[in-house]
Amino acid sequence: MYLVYTPEGADEPKRWKYSPKRLMSAEREMLERRTARNFSEFTQDVLKGNSQCRRALLFMYLKREHPGVRYEDVDFAWDELTLEHSKGELLAMREQVADNVPPDQLAAVLEKLDEEISEAPEDPDDEGKASLPIAG
Repeated sequence: MYLVYTPEGADEPKRWKYSPKRLMSAEREMLERRTARNFSEFTQDVLKGNSQCRRALLFMYLKREHPGVRYEDVDFAWDELTLEHSKGELLAMREQVADNVPPDQLAAVLEKLDEEISEAPEDPDDEGKASLPIAG
């Protein structure tokens, strides 16, 4: 999964690979402090679109590149920050969709997934079996 930041006026979006299980302990602890959630809740809330969690995550990635950035300086329009699944993650979702979608909606969901798969970025770390980015 990728966190994609496209601030107004940017020529190119900034893309970071978001893999919760690969974050360092100091980063996980900072995210927990900033959001008042344990890390498992945080990862789920990022996917659900929680603004506070997404802001803290953006702050973490920006701080990696610009150590002097302050949390208070991180502000973005909602459409400037998105999460994108990798091709491997979407393929894994497609394999499971029949178990989770009512039969009358299955064709439409598969069509939408196939469209997203065709446009999704390849992740060199995907080795055929991608797991969804939820820390357990």
